[in-house]
Amino acid sequence: MESRKILTKEQIREDIDALPANYKTADVDHLIARYVREKADVSCLRPYILSEQDLHRVYYYVSLKQIRNVEERAAFIDSNLLFSDWWHTDQLIKFVAILDFEKAIALMQNYIYHEDPFIRRWGYVMFISKLCCGHADRLLQYFHDDPEYYVQMGEAWLIAELAVNEPEKVYAWFPENGLSYSINGKAIQKICDSYRISDEWKEKYKGLRAVLKG
Repeated sequence: MESRKILTKEQIREDIDALPANYKTADVDHLIARYVREKADVSCLRPYILSEQDLHRVYYYVSLKQIRNVEERAAFIDSNLLFSDWWHTDQLIKFVAILDFEKAIALMQNYIYHEDPFIRRWGYVMFISKLCCGHADRLLQYFHDDPEYYVQMGEAWLIAELAVNEPEKVYAWFPENGLSYSINGKAIQKICDSYRISDEWKEKYKGLRAVLKG
């Protein structure tokens, strides 16, 4: 069995405290890379990552970068849905980008109705990669009104991502989707901000605003 270097929270805290004053994400990533090379076990951090957010990235990245199988990575995230803000959900997208779509959909169905808004957000943003390509018909049926701003933004972001590859399907879906303008308006703005969507399509989407405002 491959040997692991078992770290304590105190050792990790010492290493973080040794980083330069006003350290940046890149500094933390250098530390993470060292832990990965050392095959470090940072499971000791799990009870603390919601209360000490600077430990959050270390816990997830060191653990996930040592898991080669994408299904095992998705399972790790599923058993560690310890999110405390929007950033902590979005930074995990790349770890599930090649997950089997059907398995991803099964997870999504649990996440988007969860009581925690950041888990609901994860249910949408986990698809913002090639994972969503060609699946607009399947994914668009799961959008629903949500009162939380960061969930709405996650929905809008995924809608815009779907419009990159399947603009016709997303455009046809908008008038009958039944969503509040709070989500639809954000989605159209995301589409208009995208450099991967043509100006012609952006103008068409802008034209939907009056219809959707009702």
